[in-house]
Formats: sequence, structure tokens, C-alpha cells
Amino acid sequence: MNLAERYAGLIFDCDGTLTDSMPLHYIAWVKALSLYGMEFPELRFYAMGGIPTAKIIQTLSAEQGISVDIEKVGAVKEDFFLASLTEVGPNEPVCQIARSHYQRLPMAVASGGSRAIVLDQLKSIAMATLFDVIVGAEDTELHKPNPDVFLEAARRIEITANQCLVFEDTDIGIEAACRAGMDYIDVRKLTAGPQKCG
Repeated sequence: MNLAERYAGLIFDCDGTLTDSMPLHYIAWVKALSLYGMEFPELRFYAMGGIPTAKIIQTLSAEQGISVDIEKVGAVKEDFFLASLTEVGPNEPVCQIARSHYQRLPMAVASGGSRAIVLDQLKSIAMATLFDVIVGAEDTELHKPNPDVFLEAARRIEITANQCLVFEDTDIGIEAACRAGMDYIDVRKLTAGPQKCG
């Protein structure tokens, strides 16, 4: 897939896009939340893909009427996930696209996760050095489905939004890409190629 003829920059989500990490994240969520008497149905977990940890905890605790220290619960969840980091594998078809465009196009990672966790994952799959920029949850005030994380990534690689192509695995992430004015590839339907919004 040669994208250099159509786009000036590529922006990749991390979890579920570059890395096959979502099942491990879900296990970490279940372990952490069970300590506080909270539940997180699997379908809901996938529907909230791309939303930062703190926002997920805030939403679930409010819905379930359980008051928790959001920062503490988030730290427990991330510790469980980090303990499984050696099990994180690459989403090889997407990683191959990134490798084939390395040094041909500016590339960024834009994630709802923390920058440190994203970087740890990229290191674990030997992909960390391919990207010019990593934008995490702490880098924007608003998060997916708001477009801010993608717009910030485009700003940092110095490419205008309409010249960027986003790789995403969630409906929330695709909505964010569209709101940023960017084409996207839904990695769940990778063979469909780039899609325009609207």
C-alpha cells in the first residue's frame, strides 16, 4: 500500500492499531475494577476504545454509584497492564505499512493512552524509532471523539490536517479523525483502504 502519492503525513493510533493490546487492556481493567467492586462489560470496553483511562473510571464510577480515587484506580489498572507488556504483540499488517513508509513520510502516533505507556508498547514491538512524534492523553485537554489529538499530531509533524491519513480501530477514533478533517483507514477493514468522511 503506497500512500506517499496521496498523503503528506500518516498518523497511527496505538492500542488495537499498531499493537494487538486490547485484550490485555481488558484483562487489566477487570482485575483493577474488581478490587473496587466495579464492573466493565467487554462490549462497553470496546465501545469506549480511545477514551483516556481517567475519563473511563469517572464515567463507570458515576454510573455504578461507587466513589473512587480516579488517579489511584488508574494507576492500579496501568500496573496490571504493564505487568503483561511482554505479551503485547504487533498488529503486523499495520506495522508493515508504517515500516514501508518510514523516512518517506512524516509519521506520528496519536493515542488516548498516556505517552509513557504508548512508548513502552512501541518499544516492546520494536517500532518506537519509526515515529517522529508521539501524542498522548496528557498532550491535549480534549480527547477522542474530539479531534484534538490528531490535530496536535499533525501540528507537530508540520503537515496540514487534510493531507494526513489516520489509522484507527475504533468508531470513536474514526469520528475524531473525521472531525479533524482527515481521511482514515479503519484497520478492522484494512483492505478497504483509505476512506473519506461524510
